[in-house]
Amino acid sequence: MITITRNPMNFVNVKLATSKLASIPSRFVHLPKIVHKFVFWYTRRTLGMRSQTPYEDNIKKIVDFTTVEGFWVCYCHLARPATLPSPTDLHLFKDGIRPLWEDSANCHGGKWIIRFKKAVSGRFWEDLVLALVGDQLDYGENICGAVLSIRFNEDILSVWNRNASDHQAVMALRDAIKRNLKLPHSYLMEYKPHDASLRDNSSYRNTWLRG
Repeated sequence: MITITRNPMNFVNVKLATSKLASIPSRFVHLPKIVHKFVFWYTRRTLGMRSQTPYEDNIKKIVDFTTVEGFWVCYCHLARPATLPSPTDLHLFKDGIRPLWEDSANCHGGKWIIRFKKAVSGRFWEDLVLALVGDQLDYGENICGAVLSIRFNEDILSVWNRNASDHQAVMALRDAIKRNLKLPHSYLMEYKPHDASLRDNSSYRNTWLRG
């Protein structure tokens, strides 16, 4: 487990870009490699318009990273969630796993869902990203990635795991999320298997479990 604290560098509100990764500033210290290689993705759709483009084709890779300094270089140049239009999804997944229900690593799993007011979602998203990159959540091998869904009235954070039928791992992940995010008791967490999402074509409706 690697503890990753917030970087003192201010966030830069620019387009999602990776050109500055080619040169890591000297002020970044050399820190150990992270446990898993991760990839940032994003999805942007046009509000109110039905697209004939398959959802998979709308998912765009931003950057991958394997070290702490590499993470901070790319993360500090991502636009803040508060500046992104609705609907947009930000994805952080382990390398080799695409943020799709049908991916072989995801198809038997599901996700924990938390809904946030837009004013606070960015902070909780950052806390979750740091916990994932630092491998601080229990049953880490069972975790595939996380998504922040920017919507009109709220933002939705979800954590995806590999095995929806492993009740112990599912509940342990819930407890680890609550603990690492210091989630207030007033927030409700909901769980939904991906096969249920495939059946009703919905990510967040008709959840199966609350906790």
